[in-house]
Amino acid sequence: MTNTGAFDAPLTIAPDAVLIVIDVQQGFEDEAFWGPRDNPEAELRIGELLDAWQRTDRPVVVVQHQGARSPLAPGTPGYELKPVVAGVRADLHITKTVNSAFYGTPDLHAWLQERGATQLVTVGIMTNVCNETTARMGGNLGYDVVFPIDAMHTFAMAGPDGERIPAEQLAKGTGAVLHAMRFAKVVSTEAVLKAV
Repeated sequence: MTNTGAFDAPLTIAPDAVLIVIDVQQGFEDEAFWGPRDNPEAELRIGELLDAWQRTDRPVVVVQHQGARSPLAPGTPGYELKPVVAGVRADLHITKTVNSAFYGTPDLHAWLQERGATQLVTVGIMTNVCNETTARMGGNLGYDVVFPIDAMHTFAMAGPDGERIPAEQLAKGTGAVLHAMRFAKVVSTEAVLKAV
């Protein structure tokens, strides 16, 4: 598997491309904990991609984060999936306690290898944390990673100097790094839907 040269070609979505839906959980609605978010239409875009994947019988992986000291703690309402994902038929359901979906249970990489999957489309929450970490690992493992950046969102965060960086800037920085360093193809939901 390699993504060398793939960035120069028009976007194509393989018939067996895997949609990885990361941490679309109720606990991210807790603005008092997370702060202000960007991209209020992220869930709509996620829903459009889920509809396209289910309509074309492509595989879907749903990932849920178990955050013991956060609104995502198992056994709490915040751990539950948001409505856009809750009713989805998932081919694989992963739980994790760290940022990357590749370090969850069951083993994502092993499952992808068993299927012979080579292309991943990652969406969900947060753009610059679990989505970015999963995309970077996927790229390093040789997968063709597609990153529809309008089908995800993040929150404002403080840097080490205390300056608060707006969510929009963090998302833009993530897109720039993933694109420039060729970890993933950073695209729009519309571009993915046209290629499905």
